[in-house]
Amino acid sequence: MDIKEHIAIASTALRGWFVAQAYDAVAVGALWLIGLLLIQVPLAPLWAVLGAILQFIPYIGTLLALGGPAVAGAISGGLERLIYVLILYAVISIADAFVLQPYMVKRMVRVPVWVSILTPLVLGTVLSFWGVLLSIPLLAVIYTYRARYRRNSG
Repeated sequence: MDIKEHIAIASTALRGWFVAQAYDAVAVGALWLIGLLLIQVPLAPLWAVLGAILQFIPYIGTLLALGGPAVAGAISGGLERLIYVLILYAVISIADAFVLQPYMVKRMVRVPVWVSILTPLVLGTVLSFWGVLLSIPLLAVIYTYRARYRRNSG
């Protein structure tokens, strides 16, 4: 196998991962929009779009997306609305980390759900932030190579 084949395999895997990230971002944006509209936070569509865009920044993007809705909720509805926004953030973060993202990665690059949940935890422990950041794209490449190997040997 020459370098062009390796580049083609890796780019196919990373393209699939990026598409999965895009679908995940749209889903998270939709969750933000629905939740913020129910809570009646001002500028809910803006915060939802920002939440979707910031979803592309692994792990800290969701935290960055919390700032605007939290401030808008606190100003418009006081402590009670702020608490509802924080609860919404927790629900979205958990749903994304344990349901949405593993499902999207499984659909797009054929990585098993349990692997896409465990690997960021393990690599995050070993390599800190960089392990978490690179874990899912690395899994996409590994599973694409694995599928190619199985196709060629079987």
